[in-house]
Amino acid sequence: MKKEIVLGDEALALGAIDAGISCAFAYPGTPSTEITDFLIAKKNEFGIQAEWCANEKTAFEAALGASFAGKRALVSMKHVGLNVAADAFMNSAISGIKGGLVLAVADDPSMHSSQNEQDSRYYAEFAKIFCLEPRNAQECYEFTCKAFDLSEELGIPVMVRLVTRIAHTREEIERRERRAQNKLDEEMKWNEWVLLPGNARIQFKKLLEKQSLLEKKSTQFIEMKKGTGKGVICAGNAINYFMEVDSGKTPFLKISAYPLPMEKIKEFVKELNEIIILEDGYPFIEERLKGMLEASGKKVKGKLSGLIPLSGELTPESTKKALGLAVKIPFSVETEFIVGRPPQPCNGCPHVDLFNALNEAVQEQKNAMVFGDIGCYTLGALKPLNAINSCIDMGSSVNLARGASIAGTKTAIGVIGDSTFVHSGMPALAEAAKRKSNMTLIILDNSTVAMTGGQETIAKGKELMHICEGLGVEKEHIKVINPLPSKHAENVEVIKKEISFNGLSVIISKRACIQILKRLAKKK
Repeated sequence: MKKEIVLGDEALALGAIDAGISCAFAYPGTPSTEITDFLIAKKNEFGIQAEWCANEKTAFEAALGASFAGKRALVSMKHVGLNVAADAFMNSAISGIKGGLVLAVADDPSMHSSQNEQDSRYYAEFAKIFCLEPRNAQECYEFTCKAFDLSEELGIPVMVRLVTRIAHTREEIERRERRAQNKLDEEMKWNEWVLLPGNARIQFKKLLEKQSLLEKKSTQFIEMKKGTGKGVICAGNAINYFMEVDSGKTPFLKISAYPLPMEKIKEFVKELNEIIILEDGYPFIEERLKGMLEASGKKVKGKLSGLIPLSGELTPESTKKALGLAVKIPFSVETEFIVGRPPQPCNGCPHVDLFNALNEAVQEQKNAMVFGDIGCYTLGALKPLNAINSCIDMGSSVNLARGASIAGTKTAIGVIGDSTFVHSGMPALAEAAKRKSNMTLIILDNSTVAMTGGQETIAKGKELMHICEGLGVEKEHIKVINPLPSKHAENVEVIKKEISFNGLSVIISKRACIQILKRLAKKK
């Protein structure tokens, strides 16, 4: 056994390597980014292909294609990224797979770097696939190795669900010997993979028939200590907090796989009269057990009962409180004397100079609406910039501006990053060009995916200009500016001119991310 100290994300990546993957695909998104960062850094050493994709849907489809060719493939993303990949993900459960296909999803309770707290276990249940939930880095590694075996055995994708605390906790793990990669298998299975209604009905029936086997498999991933009186059912990261605060006397059932092992749950609760359910994320387990257990006269407490807050991460303190233990606060802070410090752009960030120019350019406009998007530039919504008015989802700025212009807004502006534009802004811009929408789109080209650490972007510089022209934007209304303080007056005039144009215009604000320039300078 080899021992290494790694992040939970990196442990998962090593599990995939040692399980014999050939390919890995992803779109960066915290807290999942380090999985593929690690694989890209190690790809030559282990002879694998690993790359960043335009978005989560293209990543999932590439992984599925590799699986159809017989190879093992990993696809990773954050929880909101699964919304983007959902079409391919849902249908892959029906089409089935050939080479093992594992989907690693990192959820973000407390929204440390996300728009919502959604729980990916619902997606696994929705698609009717198998899902594993590790409690630490060692289980991230072991469960990922096992997930590939299960995927090939069951003929479906398998999900490994992380949360931020697991993804970003560093621990020592033990590794096993690396498995050889699968051989290429180009035999086509058109009668399974072509999801015309006739085939899809047959395939869906096969998927339904596997469900009892999936539940049976989930019993392999439990740990049980029986008892009487009050017991605890816990999953994932919640297990760590329970073990930390419990005296060792409380009956507990550790659940690490879904579908829920219902027969084992019934066995565990048989002599109990009260069950506390601890889980990080939504009350997924609690919702599925509450009615059944309460109907048999047992009390069920958790997020739905108000014992644990519905939002935010589970913590050792909230776990203690749920178990009726004293919660000691080691020190108190007089918060009224502490001034909050919101996040802010880096010193020298090109987005700041762009927003300063934009703010001045729209001063003369009545009721100008500036729609933002997902990226570092979302910080432009905060003081002192106050430059953008929305942040909904990847690529939304384009359609929000288009919709506002259709509704009658005379100055509708979208602000989007280069990577986000390629991710999901391009179809919206094609639509705006086709409809000759009266709006301006500003693409912030900083030559990288900056918010998640500086990953490769699919298009930048002249490539963005060609894409915009190819989507139907008039060439004379595609402008490139350099967001520097010395060019402020010039940039203000360009923005003024384009937002006053009665039609669609695109401004590309091109200047490299300051952090990327620092890295390049350091390398030199």
